[in-house]
Amino acid sequence: MTQHADLGGSAVAGFAGVRASPRRQVSKFLIPEVIFGVGTLAEVGGAVRRVGGVRPMLVSDPGVLAAGWVERALPYLADVRAECTLWHGLTPNPKDFEVQAAFASYQEHECDALLAIGGGSCIDVAKAVAVLSGNGGSILEYEGIDRATRPIPPMVMVPSTGGSGSDVSQFCVITDSARLLKVTIGGHALVPEISLTDPQLLTTMPPELTAHTGLDALSHAIESCVSATSNFMSRGHALAAIRTIVEHLPAAVEDPLDLGAREAMAQASLQAGIAFTNALLGATHAIAHQIGGALDLPHGLLNAILMPHVMAFNAEADPSRYADVARALGIEVDGRSPAQVAEAAIDRVQALTGALGVPRGLGELGVDPADFGRFAYFALRDAYIATNPRPLTEDDVHRICLAAY
Repeated sequence: MTQHADLGGSAVAGFAGVRASPRRQVSKFLIPEVIFGVGTLAEVGGAVRRVGGVRPMLVSDPGVLAAGWVERALPYLADVRAECTLWHGLTPNPKDFEVQAAFASYQEHECDALLAIGGGSCIDVAKAVAVLSGNGGSILEYEGIDRATRPIPPMVMVPSTGGSGSDVSQFCVITDSARLLKVTIGGHALVPEISLTDPQLLTTMPPELTAHTGLDALSHAIESCVSATSNFMSRGHALAAIRTIVEHLPAAVEDPLDLGAREAMAQASLQAGIAFTNALLGATHAIAHQIGGALDLPHGLLNAILMPHVMAFNAEADPSRYADVARALGIEVDGRSPAQVAEAAIDRVQALTGALGVPRGLGELGVDPADFGRFAYFALRDAYIATNPRPLTEDDVHRICLAAY
């Protein structure tokens, strides 16, 4: 997480020729070791052993198993004599009881490291198991930031979708099955030791999943770019991700075997993940977490529907925040007012989501407006709401939901 500190003028007063400044911002930037490139799955065994894993738990899901990526990885783990315990009993939007089951398996087999091969759900479960391994209890006890205070086992993440960014982030998101909402668990310790991205793994995603995960990455990039804690390092990655997604996501959806488009989307996901784990996100994710937790709907799909409406809400207060976003989206900004530029950016996002087959509103997904009050209440308690560039009330969230309906 990007941290900020204010340094008084006395901190620089002793340097000749330096004019004292009343406030200076200091940023800290978190990133794991990153291995990226076609064919790098072959390095997974070495990565696990390099972090000290001898008996890793390998978390995956039925779809990734069926695609053959776990089977392809196992020989590389055998080469370094890593004795894997495979666990794949999770569903999309992983639940608290699934985490507990995975943790029980981790303990039973005396595992010493976490390896995830899969999408954001697999990576989130692996992180949650790591938290429990070091800290005990129930995963829901760690909702919030830096609630897990004891050391956790090392983690190696191999993403199979171009979107979640979980492989480089300091967060995991787990569904509370009793309250039917998602909880965000964050902290520096949740940044994996190694992120290993082989773009070949993306080629087995179906078009709909490609669209949803790609738009999830776009929402990470846009929200982190305008976040209240955005900084020059996170913003550069976010804008690069936006440009790449706009150019390559339609091709990746159209042709799953277009390795160039897949590699570009893997890169965009990585950069958007680096951006949001340091600058955090905003209301799009805070609201999507509540709807997704209640109705078990795809996270990226919800972000895609909500994103333009949150952009419009934020732009009412300060449209200039979206100038860089608009440029990255390919919009000509010269001669336009900030409000016109922001409106053009919103239109561009809606045009992209529409072209990729995303429904225009929440109503098409079966969301009941009677639940908007509940969603608003819990959205204001989500970790990501704090860095939305414009403060929100429950009425504001309700209004955004109605606009997105």
